[in-house]
Amino acid sequence: MDRQRFLVCYDICNQKRLRRVEKTVKSYGTRIQFSVFECLLDGIRLAQLRQNLSEIINSDHDQVMFVSLGPEAGTSNFRIETVGQPYESRSRVTIL
Repeated sequence: MDRQRFLVCYDICNQKRLRRVEKTVKSYGTRIQFSVFECLLDGIRLAQLRQNLSEIINSDHDQVMFVSLGPEAGTSNFRIETVGQPYESRSRVTIL
């Protein structure tokens, strides 16, 4: 199964959950910013990460965003998925 590159970004409202999310995502990828990681994930590891995070976060207050950067090598369609609060497109440019 081919691996895809993802930016995994999170906004967590509780310090205890924040540390658990940080530790979980860190085990799957490389930190880019405080709450932004680059992760190379195949379908199975992506599903595992999403499940693990779903068990940690409070879906009413927290958000974890998965930004697909395409295949490990090359480019692909841009796609954004979230766990918790949904991604809302903005009328202006957002810089990650």
